Amino acid sequence: MALFGKRKKPDEENKWVKCKKCGSTSYIEDLADNYWICPNCGNYFRISAKNRISITADRDSFKEFDKKITTKDPLNFKDLKPYKDRLKDAIKKTHNKEAVVNGVCTIDGEPCVLSVMDFSFLGGSMGYATGEKLIHAVEKAMRMKIGLVIISASGGARMQEGILSLMQMERISAALYKLSEKHLPYISVLTDPTTGGVAASFSMLGDVIIAEPNALIGFAGPRVIEQTIGRGLPEGFQRSEFLLEKGIIDLIVERKDLPKTIGNFLRYFGEYTKND
Repeated sequence: MALFGKRKKPDEENKWVKCKKCGSTSYIEDLADNYWICPNCGNYFRISAKNRISITADRDSFKEFDKKITTKDPLNFKDLKPYKDRLKDAIKKTHNKEAVVNGVCTIDGEPCVLSVMDFSFLGGSMGYATGEKLIHAVEKAMRMKIGLVIISASGGARMQEGILSLMQMERISAALYKLSEKHLPYISVLTDPTTGGVAASFSMLGDVIIAEPNALIGFAGPRVIEQTIGRGLPEGFQRSEFLLEKGIIDLIVERKDLPKTIGNFLRYFGEYTKND
């Protein structure tokens, strides 16, 4: 039985949602039918992994794996509250064990392994278990000899896990190198926001790098950079359109067109692999 359907039922019923950009309110079902884009100003809402999967994967095709993998508290970390409590709150809020959801599915009819990061889970931060799940996704794609799609939404490495979190940048990048040696495609999709260690590693290693419109993409935030260099930044700095102009990403695709675009790339690379 499939775990995710096709953009029919939102996470919550009978609720109005306010756009943070223009202040207009939309009924949640209408917003879901509009791909979670404000009908008044076109602002892209940040969406959960569940909703992202439902508008990207073909209906009833997504089969989740690695669902039970979760992180530990290796440093017994505590800031304003214990890390263990933060994890419990994130799990309760998202109904996921980690900041990424893995599954096998078809997108526009093309089979692939799909990994989706969830910004609602501790800001989509990358901990040890996040890295482990992404590495499993790469290995699954190699075993099945199909393409890999990762949709990123992250504030970066998870500070509560220290160096163990930073190590995931290298581990995932090494796994992706093995995928490239098998001549299997990796399509990276960047959403708002994709920052920190995620932006500095696997999200920028795709054979094709796609971004949603106006997504914040970069290592450090604009305010940190301005304070460091002591000067203002260009208008639109670190937004998708700026990165496309500078050649850092390959294309910008509207949310409703992502399944077709990803499917076309999977088909193209599939034909290339067959003829290799």
